[in-house]
Amino acid sequence: MSDIGNSGDMSPSGRATNFRLARRLGIVAVSSLVLSACEQLQVHDAQSLLVPGFQRSEVFGLVAGFGTTFAAFPDLIAMLRRRSSEGMNPRMAGIMGVFQILWVYYGLLILSRPVVVWNVVAVLVNLLSVAAYFRFRGKARDKASA
Repeated sequence: MSDIGNSGDMSPSGRATNFRLARRLGIVAVSSLVLSACEQLQVHDAQSLLVPGFQRSEVFGLVAGFGTTFAAFPDLIAMLRRRSSEGMNPRMAGIMGVFQILWVYYGLLILSRPVVVWNVVAVLVNLLSVAAYFRFRGKARDKASA
């Protein structure tokens, strides 16, 4: 039988485990109490001062989406400049494209313009990458067979 409930002859490792558990429960209890009193501290989304038809969160989402969407763009430009598909994995771009289509659907469900816009652009960038890959791969095969 375990000696965790018996405080009389508990081993040092058992006391340390009990202390850690009590400390975690205490932290959860205090955190819950503090957070329940912070109802008025929630973020309120206001109309954007820059673009009147948008909420502030949408403007922020459009700016953030720009960075994440165009992260793959330099690789596409480099592939087009060197006219080679070397180093490009079409499966990765295909998988990303499928999940970005799911993000577009999700954005439509939650009515989020930034999610929809940037994921549509990302799908197009991925389509261009895969198309360039197959085009340059075909040219490389033609050169190798000649």
